[in-house]
Amino acid sequence: MEEEPRRRRRPALSCLACRRRKIKCDRATPCARCVSTNTRCSYRLGLGGVGNIPLPLRRIENQASAALSPRASPLPLTPGTNGGIPTAGHEHSLPAPSGYAIRSQAPQAECSTRTNHDEFQTSNRVQEASELQDLRQRVRKLEALSASSPAYGLAETGRHVLTRQSGLRDSEIMLKKTRLLRWSDWMGTAPEFQLVYKCFEVACGAESTSFQSDETKAVVTEIDDLYKKCKRIAKSLKANRPSRCLTSPRPSLEPPPRAMADDMATVYFRCFEPVHRILHEPTFWAEYPSLWENPESVSASQRFKILLVIGIGSSLQGGPDNQLRDIVQQWIYTAQAWLSGPLEKDRLNISGLQIHCLVMLARQIYSVGGDLVWMSMGSLIHRAMQIGLHRDPKHLPSMSSLQAEVHRRLWYTILELLVQSSLDSAMPPRISLEDFDTEAPSNINDDEIDESTTVLQPHAKGGYTSAAMQLQLIDSLPSRLRTVQLLNGLHSELAYQGVLTLHREITDACRACNKFASDNRSAGVTAFQRNYCDYLVRRFLIPLHCPFASEARLNPLFNYSRKATLEATLAFLSPEPDDHFSRLMATGSGMFREGFRYAASTIAHEILVQAQSQRDDGTFRSNTRQLDFLRQAMHDLSALSWERIRQGETNIKGPMFLSIVLAVANSADIDAVCELTMAQNARDSLVLCYDILEARARAAPWPSPNDGSLASSSGDGDQDVLGLEFNLDFFFPNLW
Repeated sequence: MEEEPRRRRRPALSCLACRRRKIKCDRATPCARCVSTNTRCSYRLGLGGVGNIPLPLRRIENQASAALSPRASPLPLTPGTNGGIPTAGHEHSLPAPSGYAIRSQAPQAECSTRTNHDEFQTSNRVQEASELQDLRQRVRKLEALSASSPAYGLAETGRHVLTRQSGLRDSEIMLKKTRLLRWSDWMGTAPEFQLVYKCFEVACGAESTSFQSDETKAVVTEIDDLYKKCKRIAKSLKANRPSRCLTSPRPSLEPPPRAMADDMATVYFRCFEPVHRILHEPTFWAEYPSLWENPESVSASQRFKILLVIGIGSSLQGGPDNQLRDIVQQWIYTAQAWLSGPLEKDRLNISGLQIHCLVMLARQIYSVGGDLVWMSMGSLIHRAMQIGLHRDPKHLPSMSSLQAEVHRRLWYTILELLVQSSLDSAMPPRISLEDFDTEAPSNINDDEIDESTTVLQPHAKGGYTSAAMQLQLIDSLPSRLRTVQLLNGLHSELAYQGVLTLHREITDACRACNKFASDNRSAGVTAFQRNYCDYLVRRFLIPLHCPFASEARLNPLFNYSRKATLEATLAFLSPEPDDHFSRLMATGSGMFREGFRYAASTIAHEILVQAQSQRDDGTFRSNTRQLDFLRQAMHDLSALSWERIRQGETNIKGPMFLSIVLAVANSADIDAVCELTMAQNARDSLVLCYDILEARARAAPWPSPNDGSLASSSGDGDQDVLGLEFNLDFFFPNLW
């Protein structure tokens, strides 16, 4: 027979609830403790049952039962008696009458054992049910308390916060035109923007029951007319793009004059190449003169590399040159078409990957489908892995030291472009840290390594070389790759504790990069390199904190996210003075325009929250220092948005949005925001946009009626859409 668990010999006198809580019981029915806590009071019966009978009465009943029926109360047994089965008797149990106790001892013991075992199991089940019920009550109380506490919000993930703010159900998505929302779009879903969007939609032609006054209706009509005029001009400005023509002349791939090209190529190697290591500079300069001296001997890949380097460098030259810009855009379209054609052996190699990287960078600088780069990056990363760049050279067939270094540099440049495009598109990065084992490149100058080099002598990590800035970005790459995986993964759960951990890692990387740049300023680190590296790393903080910053007004525990996004925005809106970096931010699309949109959404949200907070506190008119600072930031953003339109942007909604936000933020009473003021601000913004676009249209060549130009298939003129020429000559390698 299975041995029964040992039970206590001394009976418990307290009720079950007091025993469980280990507190003193007055043994009443019900006891005072259970009455005060509104808990069911029950006692354990003599044989293990549970009831509400007071203990003294139970003792008398047990004694009476034992006297009348000796089978009801077996003889007390010691632990060593009857196979070690413990007794279930009481402290005051009475002995059985001596007349037949000895005669029926064995049958009584066996029957008693079965009875006690059944009663013991019943007692345990009842006790477990009572304890479970009590535990459920306590859990309900804790849940009710935690739901009303700000700390309850820390359990929500960023995805859940945004879904709740947008009014979406779980697993439901939202599209903007034909694409998923980007993080700059999600930032605009905060509830503080509702009044702004109400006016914004009316300004864009939507029907509304608001804006009923005659004067406001007249302004809205004027806005609608200006908006349509701006759209028409923007559409005409994009009619000459190569992607809008079914047939076009053979593209001109002739370089500019040598002296001009030299300056532009030098700018590229001074600004972009130290950050995005794509080319080996001595090798490039050795091939460079042949494009002018002996153009017939130059291969297609060499020509594209030289032209793209010249084009990227020309983007930072001062003063608008529309003719040169149009020529460079034609080079980019042609190079993209060459890469997209049927694969040839001369394209699936290091040289082909270098051209692909240059095209990805140039597309974002010149607004050639800059916001669609993530799709093209999929092809680039697949090609790179196909030829083995994701494996370290030590695992591949023997190659020279120069080839191994170019291999490592190019792989990490591709990863950098990939995580940036993943952040901008709010799409997964398609690769993880477990998918490659390529080591970081050596900290060595380009002129210290060539095809004859057999042993590398790298500099210390803190020393400045032509590879040092890329190494600074590589240090933070794991944190940024993990960030986009958690932000954009389908089943990822980014809780607030994870946000704070990633924030610390990225912030430490920014500080290390800035310290390195300051320490090596005399060694050759330029202001452009410092600003550019800081921008590429710091901008990850804004989408990381975006879902929680928008909740800060409702949950004060998220105020740190609001502070972190504002600080990151102000940091790259106020970089170290540098003309080249300022021009890049004014002309670039892709990751450069997304940074501007992050900044606009963050500053707009902050000024609306700050204005409402001061209205609630009654300090809106008396304490204006913080609001004045934010208003100035808004004016700076508006000026930058107009400059972007002068430099080639056609999206007019940004300046209009900022103008409406300023009208709301400047109102002392949110319930009496003047609709006329909002409409007037929107109209004034559109007037300026129209003047800028009209000036650009007068300076631009108009398309001829027979050029076969096509309207955008999306029916919208706000986004730059990359298309490819249909001229089949572009798909063949022998172009010249």
